[in-house]
Amino acid sequence: MSGIGACHGSTCGDRWLYIDVSTMTPEQATPTLTTHDRCDACGAQAYVRVELASGGELHFCAHHARKHNAAIEPLASHIHDETDRLHADASSTAAR
Repeated sequence: MSGIGACHGSTCGDRWLYIDVSTMTPEQATPTLTTHDRCDACGAQAYVRVELASGGELHFCAHHARKHNAAIEPLASHIHDETDRLHADASSTAAR
C-alpha cells in the first residue's frame, strides 16, 4: 500500500496526521504555558505563544517577545501573553 491508505491510526510512519477539526475559542485552544514550554530564541521559559496566521506557533520569553514584537504582530493570528505571571511568580517566591 502507498499514500494515505498505508497510514494507521493517527500516525503515518513517523509523521502525525492532523485530521481533527474543532470549533474551540482562542482561550480554549491556547492552554496555559508550562515550565516545559521554552523560548524559541534562547531556551528560557516561554511566557508568550504566538499563533501564526500561516500555521504553526512560536514561543518566546518575555524579553524576546518584547524585542521582536514589531515583527511578530503582522504575522500573528493570535498572541497568548502570560508575562503577567512573572510578577505573580516573583511575589509568591518572595513570600516563602
